[in-house]
Amino acid sequence: MRALVIGGTAFMGPHVVRGLAALGHEVAVFHRGKTPADLPSGAREILGDRRAIGESAPALRAFRPDVVVDMVLLSEDDVRGVHSVLGGVAGRLVAVSSVDAYRAYGVLIGVEGGEPEPAPLREEAPLRACRYPFRGKVPGMDLYDKVLVERAALGFAEMSATVLRLPMVHGPGDRQRRVREFLAPMDRGRKAILLDAAAAAWEGCRGYVENVAAAIVLAAVDARAAGRVYNVAEPVSRSQREWVAGIAAAAGWGGRTVELPAARLPERLRAGMNTAQSLAVDSSAIRRELGYREEVAWDEGLRRTVAWERAHPPAAPPPDSEADAEEDAILAGLAS
Repeated sequence: MRALVIGGTAFMGPHVVRGLAALGHEVAVFHRGKTPADLPSGAREILGDRRAIGESAPALRAFRPDVVVDMVLLSEDDVRGVHSVLGGVAGRLVAVSSVDAYRAYGVLIGVEGGEPEPAPLREEAPLRACRYPFRGKVPGMDLYDKVLVERAALGFAEMSATVLRLPMVHGPGDRQRRVREFLAPMDRGRKAILLDAAAAAWEGCRGYVENVAAAIVLAAVDARAAGRVYNVAEPVSRSQREWVAGIAAAAGWGGRTVELPAARLPERLRAGMNTAQSLAVDSSAIRRELGYREEVAWDEGLRRTVAWERAHPPAAPPPDSEADAEEDAILAGLAS
């Protein structure tokens, strides 16, 4: 089988490319050439800009992919670009989406009104009605909307789509550095970490990068995935409290966490979201239908993530002594 991976050079991408190659498939990676990537020998590289994908149409069509795995579908225009170039060439599209397509995510961040959605969320749960959730908030994300991505992908008859709704993904190479918020104070010797009590109890969905990449590979190579939508996440949804405890164990940190009501915390430590809305998801469908299983255990994934974070510290300002002093005063007040 010939597999074309669009945007396969960062974070999850190389794992997906290596996974496909390891199964004996012929792989090409379409990317801009701006991110050095550890790709397997034999993987073909096609350079170009996916926002101007038509300019690379001859090279992409010449590869004659059977399946397209698109890691960077941000807008419905991105989907239309793939269709315009490879419709009638590739028979399948694996569209990497996100759990932020669910109405529950809109409730969580405050762009959707009404009561919280029941969780864990299954694939048939309601999707967001509010369009473009990051417009005006995140640079370069004004047209981002996974609901529109999914609708465009599933609505094109010439290329059968599989939609994968991904969780919060951590691991080596994570540009969002999801463990750093808590690892940083642990590594600089803080003896206690303050948590918003409501946020500590909040449950989300997570996945380790190699495990999530394995799910993408599985969906690409298994024809039974055609036309299906799957949640991808750890089988157990963990609270923020458990997330911090997992980081602490991986880091060898012996301090304690202290949970307080938001009103007793500075603004920067408050949840900033509707914690009544869980973002736990049910990932049993991809396990039942395709046989998906995690390859890396939860604690090992966190250990690898912490090790990478420590080996690749970001360029950051020095610790905020005023913030530390503010937290110390709160902790001292609890002891008095």
